[in-house]
Amino acid sequence: MDSNDSPFPRLQERVGEAHLRQRITLQVEKADRVFGGGRTLFHIENAETLSVLIYYTLKLTGLFNWGHRNFLDIQILENEIEIVDLPSAFDGYRIVHLSDLHLDIDPTITPIIIDRLKGLQYDLAVVTGDYRAGTGGNYNLAMQETAKVIKALKEPRYGILGNHDFIEFVPYLEEAGLPILLNETIILERDGEKIYLSGVDDPHFYETDNLQRTREGIPNGSVSILLAHSPELYRSAAASGYDLMFSGHTHSGQICLPGRLILLGNARCPYKMLYGNWTHKTMQGYTSAGTGGSGVPVRFFCPPEIVVHTLRRAA
Repeated sequence: MDSNDSPFPRLQERVGEAHLRQRITLQVEKADRVFGGGRTLFHIENAETLSVLIYYTLKLTGLFNWGHRNFLDIQILENEIEIVDLPSAFDGYRIVHLSDLHLDIDPTITPIIIDRLKGLQYDLAVVTGDYRAGTGGNYNLAMQETAKVIKALKEPRYGILGNHDFIEFVPYLEEAGLPILLNETIILERDGEKIYLSGVDDPHFYETDNLQRTREGIPNGSVSILLAHSPELYRSAAASGYDLMFSGHTHSGQICLPGRLILLGNARCPYKMLYGNWTHKTMQGYTSAGTGGSGVPVRFFCPPEIVVHTLRRAA
């Protein structure tokens, strides 16, 4: 694919020919497949018939309205994370974390998210992918609604792509004010001290993550944070030297049994990594339950969330 023939010459320059070719090919040929491809056998997000069945079952049983109220009841969670050798300037550094917006499934959630963000105090905002409800088709509404949320987030703010997102979204999101990290790393500086923030392309379906590239330029011993849409990257991320990883994708099941018993996490990773805080080797992680939802705009025993992570220097 020559840069002159590419519809996205700037993206090709950033990610390379092989990455862009893989992304575009899979988006065209396999983005909506239910079985096979990616890290899991079954892709529930592509099973439209199942979503329709769930919707009408909830309607007939009278549970839909309850589930929809839960879907719109976004929780603000505070989460403290201790990191060894965290520069003292970053002790108390606050990161607001949104994930899995899927705003076009029900745009009435957009003003609720914006309202929840009002008054929050934080130093950095991150969005760990999935801006569209479906995995194909028109994405205008998703981009329009996402732009509203982006404007409500304070700078600096960064995002990554998820398995619902086409690489074509990048220009729209960045024009709206959300820089997208495509296997890229940026420096966060405070009072002359530095930590590093990396973001990889979708590791779940498209498998276009590249940790070798994100680690380039991160000095040994420096504190580094990784944004990866799915926690499935945990082994490689820990082995690569990351101290902390923020993810989403699982929705923490979205429709759970009482006690947040997850029926389907849609991720090939240990159960403990489907939601909340977890550790692997020397790396800590947090998997968001998601701020929106996909398939059907309902939640049961699994509230949507916006998380404010506060970094602490470990004693």
